[in-house]
Amino acid sequence: MILTRFYDDSLAQASFLIGCSASGEAVIIDPNRRVEQYIAAAEQAGLRISAVTETHIHADFVSGARELAARTGAALYLSDEGGADWQYRYAAAAGAVLLTDGSAIEVGRVRLVAMHTPGHTPEHLSFVVTDTAGADGPIGIVTGDFVFAGDVGRPDLLERAAGVAHAADAGARVLFRSLKRFRTLAEHLQVWPGHGAGSACGKGMSSMPQTTVGYELRYNWALQIADEAEFVSQALMGLPEPPRYFGQMKRINRDGPPLLGDQRSPSLLPEQRLKPLLAAGATVVDLRGAAAFAAGHVPGTISIPFNKSFTTWAGSLIPFDREFYLIADERGRAVLDHAALDLMMIGLSRIAGAFGPEVLETWPAQEGSLQTSAQLSVAELSDRLKRNEVTVLDVRSQAEWDAGHLAGATHIPLGSLPERLKDFPVDRPLVVHCQGGGRSAIGVSLLQAAGHRAVANLSAGFGGWQGAGLPIVPGRPGSDD
Repeated sequence: MILTRFYDDSLAQASFLIGCSASGEAVIIDPNRRVEQYIAAAEQAGLRISAVTETHIHADFVSGARELAARTGAALYLSDEGGADWQYRYAAAAGAVLLTDGSAIEVGRVRLVAMHTPGHTPEHLSFVVTDTAGADGPIGIVTGDFVFAGDVGRPDLLERAAGVAHAADAGARVLFRSLKRFRTLAEHLQVWPGHGAGSACGKGMSSMPQTTVGYELRYNWALQIADEAEFVSQALMGLPEPPRYFGQMKRINRDGPPLLGDQRSPSLLPEQRLKPLLAAGATVVDLRGAAAFAAGHVPGTISIPFNKSFTTWAGSLIPFDREFYLIADERGRAVLDHAALDLMMIGLSRIAGAFGPEVLETWPAQEGSLQTSAQLSVAELSDRLKRNEVTVLDVRSQAEWDAGHLAGATHIPLGSLPERLKDFPVDRPLVVHCQGGGRSAIGVSLLQAAGHRAVANLSAGFGGWQGAGLPIVPGRPGSDD
């Protein structure tokens, strides 16, 4: 048996190639849209991709299963579990083989048996893997978003991201019963989860690439709780708000991701195109870091720095239903290509063009000065609040707000800010903060692009405010701190 793990750092997402050296066949589990990596890895190992499958309908990225099966001619296997309300709607059109609990995928002498493990989603499958060439029992289990190293898949996404009413509590109860089944597995089995630390599909998972059933039975918080009511309470407590784009991903992956074929890099546009695009209301995203953007940017552009949080905020703030544009940082074409691939992973494929970093140099001479973003210290904000000169906008998550906040602040999580920009008069002095200054810098850019003239970023964030010993409204008892 051959096993290769692929890991995408920007999504904290794992996918797997499991192959049989004797037959030269391989199955890919949970592929993302970078399908070339799987094709190349199979070729390098002397394998043919004969099967493609996934554990569930993903919420955090656009699945590459349909694309990879179409590109390679492999059989596509999809779950038929979970009831009529949440199943793959494109399965028949794609000629997919439907899997239920106990169904097997044979890859030469390697057998994958589907195990229905609902809770994170109703249709979720795990795959118990046996290398029949050397053993009559399984070696491991691919758990997808069911069991992670140190955590379990959050059961609230159907309700909070996809809008299915009352699904969170029911999902937690089903997840509790699925974990009972996990407890019956042999302790020596390796566990290959679908995510690592940083993913929003759990709330506290480890970065370990794999674990074992025995280790999780001893140390995973979710497997220490024997009472269902207590488990439901703990499973739903302190969950971070799902990124705004998760609901969009659920619908795309349920209904059928469009086939991409060959994707080209975004075209570089002449610098003189930028001004009329902004005048027409186009979304133009500056990929530079927050400090560089604050020091000088083209008026009307928004800041989403190209870092590990890029897909989270791009998916929440860039519209899916119309074209948009990018401005590169000093890396130029390299960063544009990388950003385009990351955007494609979450279904944002309507990049109509891009501008090189030199547009920041030519703009002042041709169109007027660059715009800056004011930065405010904790001491300066404290003084201005004493004089009642500013309104404070907190763009942290609900859990962060509940754990403690500034008195009199307005709370709007960053992902919801685009719909609330008109809540603030454009000339009202406004200070935006998050925990450390990163998210609030993006928020300031949104407000400036919408015409707000007196907005500043609290550069040290709420953490700096607390560190200075300044007063806050304390968190509620039982809040996530």
